[in-house]
Amino acid sequence: MDLFDMDQTQTMSREDAANRLRLLADSLAKHNSVEFARDGGRITVAVPDEVRLKVEVELGDDNEVEIELTW
Repeated sequence: MDLFDMDQTQTMSREDAANRLRLLADSLAKHNSVEFARDGGRITVAVPDEVRLKVEVELGDDNEVEIELTW
């Protein structure tokens, strides 16, 4: 199986980031997949009914909240 890896970093307003997370959450709640845009195309990722959710918070010179879903 080929490895597909996508890592995107964008600077946006807090409100735009919240909207992006909301769209992802809505897709997870309503469908069994989520879509991501890349290089002018779309990739669809199938998501099972049960996932593991990890939330990590790092505070220091740079603050970070990391949210990870795995299955």
